[in-house]
Amino acid sequence: MVGKKIGFISILLLGAISSFSQSYRYLQYIPSASIKIDDIIKKYHLKTEDKDSLLVFNNLNASSFLEKGKKYKMPIRIYPFSGDNIRTSLNIDNYNTAKSIEKFNTLLEELLIKKVDPNKKNEIWVPLSMMDEDKKEFEPYTTKYAILGKQYEKVEVTDNKLKGELFYLISGHGGPDPGANCMKEGNLLCEDEYAYDIVLRLARNLISHGAQVYVIVVDKNDGIREAKFLKHDHDEKTYDGKIIPLNQVKRLKQRTDLINKLYKLHQKEYDQKLIELHIDSRSEDKKIDLFFYHSPGSEAGKKVADKMLETVKEKYHTHQKERGYTGVVEERNLFSLRNALPLCIYIEVGNITNEFDQRRILIPNNRQALANWLAEGLMK
Repeated sequence: MVGKKIGFISILLLGAISSFSQSYRYLQYIPSASIKIDDIIKKYHLKTEDKDSLLVFNNLNASSFLEKGKKYKMPIRIYPFSGDNIRTSLNIDNYNTAKSIEKFNTLLEELLIKKVDPNKKNEIWVPLSMMDEDKKEFEPYTTKYAILGKQYEKVEVTDNKLKGELFYLISGHGGPDPGANCMKEGNLLCEDEYAYDIVLRLARNLISHGAQVYVIVVDKNDGIREAKFLKHDHDEKTYDGKIIPLNQVKRLKQRTDLINKLYKLHQKEYDQKLIELHIDSRSEDKKIDLFFYHSPGSEAGKKVADKMLETVKEKYHTHQKERGYTGVVEERNLFSLRNALPLCIYIEVGNITNEFDQRRILIPNNRQALANWLAEGLMK
């Protein structure tokens, strides 16, 4: 390596990695100019797996840029060098792994990306991709999603159960179209507001388990809300900042085209699913349970929907034994089910005009329960 060389005294037993030293920190990167995600991965000679970690650590997506002057957490751990060799410094046995780490450090030093101070003990940079999967302990971390609102924007990622999963979440209607609506105690109940609140709660749950999430219909003024009556407005836009049209066909095509564009961008990186959530409107005396639609002939869609229904049914049995559960999984030839490229599940959570069903959406804890149940079903 350039500067103070990290070498090997002898070739020891070629065994599995025991465990990396726990004394480390993550490399921080501050761009001097805006740079594409793929360009920074190439610059640091990292792998696709490292790119995934970079995106998750910094709440980015593959189309994002690293902004000039902003600090980013890189998928590279920095360990102290003991002055002996890499294997003893990192507490590993595998010669090949140690050699790969040495080559990585040498290369970055030659490229002047990693600078060496001869007056200080050297440090060892280790990309996460160079650590054996069964030896990578998960470290909980906190990420930030502003659209969730001030109270909930910080999300603790507690595990990696949904690593490699990407979800597109659509709350029905939005913008100039409030969807199903009715009056309650002098307040206007609108489908788009309550569906959006549940979607944000679902997004937060999925993120906490390591998933990548796109919320397709966005209201930057309304994060997760704890009110019974949610104020209605018309300022929702699409994820990419476009105004939502009133015409139904144009509106559905707009969001489906956006999802399909993103799907193609991430096709090689993630297992992708689209979850679309609505609130129905029927006669006031008609109580309905959550029911699920999938695209015609989709066995994969049916499998996912069945698992979600199974989870909700179990929760009903626990919390509402007196009622039972009558929700179903069905095929439907709906626009998003027909035209979206990702596997799509379309969910109706209740009848907005029915007094009993209204409790499912008006009580904030119930909206959270719905989000919890749906997330649990998606993790089965």
